[in-house]
Amino acid sequence: MPNIVNEIKLDFKDVLLRPKRSTLKSRNDVNLYRHITFRNSKQTYNGIPVMASNMDTVGTFEMAKVLSKHGLFTCIHKFYTVDEWKKFAEDSSDVLKYVAASSGIADNDFVRLSEILVAVPSVTFICLDVANGYSQYFVDYVRKCRAAFPTHTIIAGNVVTGEMVEELILSGADIIKVGIGPGSVCTTRMKTGVGYPQLSAVIECADAAHGLQGHIISDGGCNCPGDFAKAFGAGADFVMAGGMFAGHDQCEGEIIERNGKKFKLFYGMSSSTAMLKHAGGVAEYRASEGKTVEVPYKGNVVDTVLDILGGLRSACTYTGASKLKELPRRATFIRCTQQLNTVYS
Repeated sequence: MPNIVNEIKLDFKDVLLRPKRSTLKSRNDVNLYRHITFRNSKQTYNGIPVMASNMDTVGTFEMAKVLSKHGLFTCIHKFYTVDEWKKFAEDSSDVLKYVAASSGIADNDFVRLSEILVAVPSVTFICLDVANGYSQYFVDYVRKCRAAFPTHTIIAGNVVTGEMVEELILSGADIIKVGIGPGSVCTTRMKTGVGYPQLSAVIECADAAHGLQGHIISDGGCNCPGDFAKAFGAGADFVMAGGMFAGHDQCEGEIIERNGKKFKLFYGMSSSTAMLKHAGGVAEYRASEGKTVEVPYKGNVVDTVLDILGGLRSACTYTGASKLKELPRRATFIRCTQQLNTVYS
């Protein structure tokens, strides 16, 4: 007989942050930087914990160069060659502390990852990324990578429940990527019926991770800067976004012009577009689980970065948090039926 969880689970759209008395004079007084020591790698990180996703249109070297100047992080997509990594390292050595090299879980993925980390030893973050982080094969792959790279900081995901967060941390991961289906170009929930509302997933997974001195990334579901604030308030140590970083000059792909308007292509990494590009098409045994969309061209990503960081600073002043790290302790979520007045949207 199937189980039903009757407790209500919430998404970012279901809540607002309650304002609280504050002694802060200005948004400029808020410190968005986090200093983190990771459980398994023992490495340290100091930066603003906002990440660009390792999607091939977003997780680019060009994106990393700009984001790193503002203290933000980029998970580089897994389709760059070793030679491209070497050239990037030569040209942008100061950026390397704000990037991760990504990998899937196939044998050739491990070989490529190993070659990159040998060729560019200054890269100390690894992003092990699969759609379904619940397989035993993935757990074993995390253990394999921990054994091979004992001092690298390992990001692993995606999962949405506390017990799997604990399993991956105990298997050697430092940061767990949380989110199944919330992304703007992800159709997993439509195709499979599987998922978990993102706010509740972050709250529950953060609790599990922090109990083991691990960390989590809220991956997906941010439609505006306020959603970043909610994710951090829910306990996320990092927040990753794809769609909000899409459509910029630093994204891969040509500008498309139509009827006097400009666009750039953006697609999920399980979409037919991505699979055709990187695997020759969608295999017969699986379905496409991603959309392909034309995103309005947004120009330089700097404007989006400043918008996100400005929103975070303002959220911290509204809740009385002088540091981003304090936001979960200051956050009270109010359930709501409507967030926005949409008369003029």
